[in-house]
Amino acid sequence: MINKKYTSNLYMYSLFILFFVLSSWFSSAMAQNQTIPVNVGVILHDLNLQVGKILLSCINMALSDFYASHTYYNTRLVLNTRESKRNVVSAASAALDLIENAHVQAILGPVTSMEESFVISLGEQAEVPIISFSATSPSLTSLRSSYFFQFAQNDSAQVKALSAVVKGFGWRQVVLIYVDNEFGEGVVPYLTDALQEVDARVPYRSIVSPSATDSQIVEELYKIMTMQTRVFIVHMTTDLSSRLFAKAKEIGMMSEGYVWLTTNSIPNSLKFLNSSAINSMQGVLGVQTYIPATVEFEEFKLRWKQQFRKDNPTIIDAELNIFALWAYDAAFALALAIEEVRTASFGFQRSNASINSSTDLESFEVSQYGPKLCQALSLTRFEGIAGNFSLVDGQRQTSIFQIVNINGRGARTVGFWTLKNGIMRKLGSPSSVNSSISSTSKGDLGPIIWPGDSISVPKGWVNPANGKKLRIGVPVEEGFTEFVSVTKDPSTNTTYVTGFSIDVFKAAVDILPYALSYELIPFANPDGTMAGTYNDLCYQVYLGKFDAVAGDVTIRGSRSLYVDFTMPYTESGVVMVVPLKDIRRKSAWVFLKPLTWDLWLTTSCFFVLIGFVVWVLEHRINADFRGPPSYQVGTSIWFSFSTMVFSHRERVVSNLARFVMIIWVFVMLILTQSYTANLASLLTVQKLYPVVTDLKHYLRNGDTVGYQNNTYIYDILREIGFDESKLKAYKSVEECDALLSKGSENGGIAAAIDETPNMKLFLAKYCSKYTMVGPIFKTDGFAFVFPKGSPLLHDVSQAILNVTEGEVILNIENKWFNKEGSCQDNSNPGVSSNRLGLETFWGLFLIAGVASVLALIIFLASFLYEHRHVLIHTDPGASTQGKFRTMLEIFNEKDFSSHTFKTTQRDRVANMGDAVNAILNNCLEIPLGDSSDSADPSSQFIGEQQNSTTTPSTGQEPAEVNPATEVDITNDGEMEGTPERAQHFFDC
Repeated sequence: MINKKYTSNLYMYSLFILFFVLSSWFSSAMAQNQTIPVNVGVILHDLNLQVGKILLSCINMALSDFYASHTYYNTRLVLNTRESKRNVVSAASAALDLIENAHVQAILGPVTSMEESFVISLGEQAEVPIISFSATSPSLTSLRSSYFFQFAQNDSAQVKALSAVVKGFGWRQVVLIYVDNEFGEGVVPYLTDALQEVDARVPYRSIVSPSATDSQIVEELYKIMTMQTRVFIVHMTTDLSSRLFAKAKEIGMMSEGYVWLTTNSIPNSLKFLNSSAINSMQGVLGVQTYIPATVEFEEFKLRWKQQFRKDNPTIIDAELNIFALWAYDAAFALALAIEEVRTASFGFQRSNASINSSTDLESFEVSQYGPKLCQALSLTRFEGIAGNFSLVDGQRQTSIFQIVNINGRGARTVGFWTLKNGIMRKLGSPSSVNSSISSTSKGDLGPIIWPGDSISVPKGWVNPANGKKLRIGVPVEEGFTEFVSVTKDPSTNTTYVTGFSIDVFKAAVDILPYALSYELIPFANPDGTMAGTYNDLCYQVYLGKFDAVAGDVTIRGSRSLYVDFTMPYTESGVVMVVPLKDIRRKSAWVFLKPLTWDLWLTTSCFFVLIGFVVWVLEHRINADFRGPPSYQVGTSIWFSFSTMVFSHRERVVSNLARFVMIIWVFVMLILTQSYTANLASLLTVQKLYPVVTDLKHYLRNGDTVGYQNNTYIYDILREIGFDESKLKAYKSVEECDALLSKGSENGGIAAAIDETPNMKLFLAKYCSKYTMVGPIFKTDGFAFVFPKGSPLLHDVSQAILNVTEGEVILNIENKWFNKEGSCQDNSNPGVSSNRLGLETFWGLFLIAGVASVLALIIFLASFLYEHRHVLIHTDPGASTQGKFRTMLEIFNEKDFSSHTFKTTQRDRVANMGDAVNAILNNCLEIPLGDSSDSADPSSQFIGEQQNSTTTPSTGQEPAEVNPATEVDITNDGEMEGTPERAQHFFDC
């Protein structure tokens, strides 16, 4: 029973599973049979041509691949193809037929930008999305239609890559050559702006008609061949560009020195050109759309080639181009978007505006699901065959371009350009990390073979093809000929142009990387005078009569409106030259000027300090520093101040005092010598300063000022308020000196106003009489003049920088300005005080002060140690004040233990020996006593003789002293004692 029951259950489960599988298969089959067909239109040029067949085959393969990988999708695109026959009217008619009769929900195409502009308006009115896979003109986006989707790459995306190449090679001028239709004109504004961002100018635009004949193309090429620019950017269709390059090669414009750049329209279609057309493009550098070489892409190319050969066995050499890949992605994206808008039916309804319409164009039926389909297309994202697919504002986003060089049978990649990193040798290279504008170096590209099989980078500019030399205008000056001098040899009728400015110009031209042929032409009248002002000379360049100007021409804002200037090669600024005056002060107190007040005060304080220190050190052992208090104070101050002129008569006997005096005398020696020198300078050297330093002072006083003839200084002076009668022109440095010497009151000028280089030249000759004040106005210095946008401008400016930064400019300046006998420039007289301050001598005073304090400390320590018994062994009850008074009394007494007193006593005995001996021999009977004042040397001597055991003459014992007849000799030479003894002494 169990086995029968188990077998029955198993049989039922098997039937259930089989029923479920069959139901699923049946449901799937029913779903496939219930797919929703959606009509879409495709407009191509000609389905019988190879290009049309390639595009249509890619669209069909895209749908086949899409539905093969999405079998469960309900919608299926049904293609309705039409031909435009390369005619905008036919394209519009085909679109109208697809919308009205086929009720298409979207249109792929048409091919060209001109056809697209007509069809976009129809799609806008019928609310049918128009999807372009080949129209690249940026002008289509200006229509601002929400029903237009540019799946092809917009031409404006590549202009940054082209401008990066131009900047990387340093080209300054570019000629644009483009086809005269919407495709060609659409990119020109974007390309011009991108070139201006990298300081490249477009001097000429060569427009070629789409139907131009070969002779018309040659005529246009000859026109640009006569220009100086040799860098060309070509933006044309493939067939027209092939004819252009073929004719350029015929007339020699594909030779060395020429640069040909192309937009991606030519490299993208290079596979469709024959070998003859490619051969005429050798050396062309172009921008090409980058297609990632993925495995899926390689597999797709193989599958497509097999399918295309199967469908078109008569076509053998068919190749995919970028437009075919964009067509594949467009069809894939459209199928994906329509599935997102999936509905039971995609119908049309008549709009209210078309009910009473009388024409077909006004009676459009409007797609019911057009807005939803537009929204779905805008949000579509997938990895396409041509790269990552995404839309922003209806445009495909692309950020990578290949830079290719056409050589041999095709194009060779030499680098890449990305929006983030700019030019780089390889993708992902870490060498380039800046923006597209900053990271543009020719070193980031691989080796390039230029036209004419040249490997040298063309400079992008050459002399005109007619071989004429550049006409360089030079000013004719009567004065200041050191800058520009024009002389004429009457015998040979040869004109010679020399000068500082001319030498700088020649030095700059010599270091250019190419030869520049030119001739210097004076801007002069038949009589040899200058034919106008400097403004007139610059305007001749604008008129084309001169190709440039070399001379002392100042950079001015008004002139830069119609000409360009190189980098300046001289100093800038307008200055004023005025006479000098001696401002030495005639003062009775001029002797105080050499030293500042703080130095005077410090010196005086140190005089007192040094006197005090010496008195302390010498008071107890030197009789010169003893006596009544007033005498001691006077002696100390006198001794200190007398060291200033080294006239002190007092001697110092202690080593400490001598140590202090050695340093102090050295300080005084330096101070007195400096004082003497500075005082001599104040009394004898001239102090020359400008008479007036403000130009407005002359304006207020009505003084006359001067300016160089034919310069813009006249206009500046008139602008600030000078009357014409108060302005006087000079033509040379000698005339300027004569006018300044006269002065404004005597028919001359009070000041000369001119540019810094001219006034430096003037002061190099008259620096002892005048000085420079300013600059009073700002200018940019002297420079050379070129036409607006001249390709020479950048190269000459770079050469001027190299000249002015090296030794070349120094040699030129020495040649023209540092002539023998010229005085040195005195344009900046010293205005700072030359008085000596404490900051100059504080080190000496510091040494003297430290020495004095150190000597005092040593003396005080020695004195306290010697008399320490006064402080220690005195009466314990004695007060501190009493001990201090005792120490002062001891300090005021003589130090008889000092060797200085003993030495003095022996010297006096030796000097007085003979006289004293004679007196003693005659007056032995006189009883002499000791002097009560041991300080008197004579009394000490008499006392010593009296106490000796024998007399100097007889050696007998002296008589007994009688106090009544005792006499003493005081310090002042007076005698003291009894009258009898005094009388007896004088009688003797």
